[in-house]
Amino acid sequence: MLACVLSVTAVLAGCGGSKEAAGTNNQSGGSAAPQGQTASAGKPVEIDFWYALGGKNGEYIEKMVKDFNASHKDIVVKPAYQGSYYENHSKVLASVSAGNQPDVTMVEVGSIGAFADAKVLEDLGPYANGAEKKYIPGLLGNSYWKDKLYAIPFNRSTPLLYLNRDMLKAAGLDPNGPKTWDELRQFSEALTKKEGDKTATYGFSTAIDIWFYEALVFQSGGKILTDDNKELAINSEAGKAPLEFWTGMLKEGVMKAPPGEKYNAWDVAKQDFLNQQVGMIFTSTGDLRSLKENAKFDLGTAFLPANKNFGAPTGGANLVMLAKSSDEEKKASWEFMQWMTDTKQTIPFSLESGYMPVTTEAVESEDMKKAYEKEPNFQVAVKQLQYASPRPMVPGYKELQEVIMTEIQRAVLGQASVDEAIQKATEKGQKLLKK
Repeated sequence: MLACVLSVTAVLAGCGGSKEAAGTNNQSGGSAAPQGQTASAGKPVEIDFWYALGGKNGEYIEKMVKDFNASHKDIVVKPAYQGSYYENHSKVLASVSAGNQPDVTMVEVGSIGAFADAKVLEDLGPYANGAEKKYIPGLLGNSYWKDKLYAIPFNRSTPLLYLNRDMLKAAGLDPNGPKTWDELRQFSEALTKKEGDKTATYGFSTAIDIWFYEALVFQSGGKILTDDNKELAINSEAGKAPLEFWTGMLKEGVMKAPPGEKYNAWDVAKQDFLNQQVGMIFTSTGDLRSLKENAKFDLGTAFLPANKNFGAPTGGANLVMLAKSSDEEKKASWEFMQWMTDTKQTIPFSLESGYMPVTTEAVESEDMKKAYEKEPNFQVAVKQLQYASPRPMVPGYKELQEVIMTEIQRAVLGQASVDEAIQKATEKGQKLLKK
């Protein structure tokens, strides 16, 4: 969950280009809802879809698009993988500036507000006309910005605690995992093994990432921003608690902070877990399928442990429609977005990837009930939604989270005390919020 390379407002400040294709200059939004046929003059409408999942998840998205095209003779969707969420974000912003933007793309949930504020996104309200009620309410918190619907849940996630149950059983621990921070520390102590002066196995590891920091703040009864989004709220007991917890476990030698930055650190943590050099990690439910397939041990998942209460931010990405597309492209885009996120498609996508199904009907379906009975790990993120909160998405939060991350890293590396790091993050961050 890392910062956008480019500032939305900075990039769009120079936007003046328009899409070159004929009839593609409608920028006003508010198109009428689609009425079925979208092709004109007998030709199918072509739309570009940029996505941001690689590997098997990306291959499955390509399959979904192929199935859509086969069943919709009046629309041709052209998919293109653009790298990680943030590489895709940067390319989308640059393409809007250049006038060759896609029609539909994935946007990481914390960036929806910034994209909407910069007028990159189409208001989906007139298209949905209430149809958004089919999506799980807990996933819609990052779909609205200033009371308008700008995004539809697609590959949605929460962070989970992943467990090597074989290691836990061997250590005489509950294979269902720790339920509280205190238990996480106790489990980590029991799982950490030394060979001479070297630690051979750590009990716990996690990338020191803003997404997990948000989770630990929520678990401590706190917030990242005040309710009006105008002030940072982390200079508090709840904001300091995650750093005190992490730095304490690191000093004790029972937690490993993986080297590298951003997704590289996530990858190291996951590989250490698969290599059984770490007994427990935090990572996304979107990693469930690949970790399950590659683990040579009994892999389990659990809620993130509670401090004062359970808590987790939602995450992943939503589908959005670009405001600069033509009316015809927008109608085709909406049909594609509905299809990609509908129950019939979200069930197999969830089972294939580990991301949560996004419609209430899907969660309550017999197919998902049978799948959850066979593989309970897939249901953990859905159950954890009752304790989940939307990610902050005020414009400027991408830059702000970089500031917070920098100060968290300073505390973890022993370059600043917890109080100093939080104070510095607050001072720097407040300036970003007042821009």
